[in-house]
Amino acid sequence: MAKPSPIQRSLESQPAEFAQATQRIALVVQYVGTHLHGWQWQPNARTVQGEIEAAIRSVLGYEVRLSGAGRTDTGVHAAAQMAHFDAPEFIPAHRWADVLNSRLPEDILIRASVAVPDTWHAQFSACWRRYRYTLYTEARPNLFVRPFVWHYYHQYLDQAKIQVALDAMVGHHDMAAFHRARSGKSHSWVDLQAAECRRQDTFLTVELQAKGFLYGMVRLIMGLIVKVGSGELSPAEFTQLWQQRQRQRVRYSAPAQGLCLLRVGYDSAPFAPEVWFDTQPHFFWGSAVA
Repeated sequence: MAKPSPIQRSLESQPAEFAQATQRIALVVQYVGTHLHGWQWQPNARTVQGEIEAAIRSVLGYEVRLSGAGRTDTGVHAAAQMAHFDAPEFIPAHRWADVLNSRLPEDILIRASVAVPDTWHAQFSACWRRYRYTLYTEARPNLFVRPFVWHYYHQYLDQAKIQVALDAMVGHHDMAAFHRARSGKSHSWVDLQAAECRRQDTFLTVELQAKGFLYGMVRLIMGLIVKVGSGELSPAEFTQLWQQRQRQRVRYSAPAQGLCLLRVGYDSAPFAPEVWFDTQPHFFWGSAVA
């Protein structure tokens, strides 16, 4: 049997009423999704939730449920996923980041931890989620960016045309064309708050922001919108396709490794901006992109 940790022994030595006092801990979580089967716990696979819950259990000696702001799929990365759990007050909130990082695998990192009100919820308190998808359009592959991009070298992608197509998607729309069967939502209406395309050199990124997304929606959009960038579809044809809910024409989901949960927004963010706001480095070479 494993020996109790020093924190476990300290907890056991506290008076019962003190040991039972809890606080809610918020986390900023980063992970490289390459070898992870998404966020949500699965019985026979490595997941982000499963790994962090195991780390918490190794500290406290009992099961604790971790709640995340979003459920990313297998292979998808996160620069600032938000999560929370309840733990004894005996452990200072700011210490949890270091405590967990000493127990987590190299592809998961806690950037910071703070105490939040017990009414704060990583998922239900969130006002929006923002995803970034990165494409690499150089003719030759590059090992140093391959884990984080879709290497799309078939044709040049026109940023201006992609942006025109994205502009039409902003607002409250029925996105049934991008509604996969495994989506837990009973409807396909999405309020897309922002949609931006940027290019520098051989890298092109698309960022989408909404309060909530349909399951697999961003990758389905990317799998189709490259046809706009290559000229196979006009922006008007792309818009007509999704407005007419032509799900049968959305046949390809872009590869998972190009997608990153960039950040999650709240009315009152529990962390300083430098901790969570833009923590996925740009692959752009040359001048910085704002």
